Amino acid sequence: MGYVFDFNDATFCERWFSHSQNRHMAEMQYQLMLRMLETNPGESILDIGCGIGYALAFCREQGLQATGIDPSPYMLDIAEKILGNRAELHRGKAEALPFDDNSFNYASLITCLEFVDDPRRALEETCRVAKDRIFVGIINRYAVSRIKIRNKGLFTETVYNHARFYSLWDLKKIIFDILGDIPFQWQNIPLLPLATGKIGKKMANLQLTQKLPFGTYIGITATLIPRFRTRPLELKIYPECNKGVVPGLTYDKMPYAASPPL
Repeated sequence: MGYVFDFNDATFCERWFSHSQNRHMAEMQYQLMLRMLETNPGESILDIGCGIGYALAFCREQGLQATGIDPSPYMLDIAEKILGNRAELHRGKAEALPFDDNSFNYASLITCLEFVDDPRRALEETCRVAKDRIFVGIINRYAVSRIKIRNKGLFTETVYNHARFYSLWDLKKIIFDILGDIPFQWQNIPLLPLATGKIGKKMANLQLTQKLPFGTYIGITATLIPRFRTRPLELKIYPECNKGVVPGLTYDKMPYAASPPL
């Protein structure tokens, strides 16, 4: 299951979102997600590892049908307080989603893969329940700010002590192993802590900086293309009378008709 946020982690997240600058940074991530997914009002999205529900609240404001799942009861308690009945909430883990195939238009993993035991299995499940596109948002393992997070964890216990960080190339390899050569896009948000200032906002919106693979936060989308595995079946016909071979079909001399094996 990976690391499950406890009561202290949940209250820390709630305090973190109480600061306007932090909320602004989070909203930049959510805006990036919806822009890359190309969502339309009325469509459905599943947020895997939904935490205390701010991403779900943002999706609802954009007219989406929102569902969230998280393994932590403490995070879900706060999410229910924030969302009320505006979103459907479930308790569960990313590696075993309790939903049917193609249940949602979109599925997202926003800083969730960092805390699961089996990222490949989590991505397989994400692809299974979505029918259009998936979004994966990660804290870049090669970002300068990631070094700051790691150094802070040397002296103070934080949730990031339990995290495993990934790069763009790590995730691209896993996704292509699962889905094959599918349409794949990525974009980053650079200098996230400075993004609330005028200079930071301008830098974040520059096309050049958005395509540098060393940004603090990287958003990835993969378009799901239906694939069908087929195998040839030998079709036989067993006529009651032996009158020769039927063109294009194999023939056995049998006194009765039988269906080909399924």
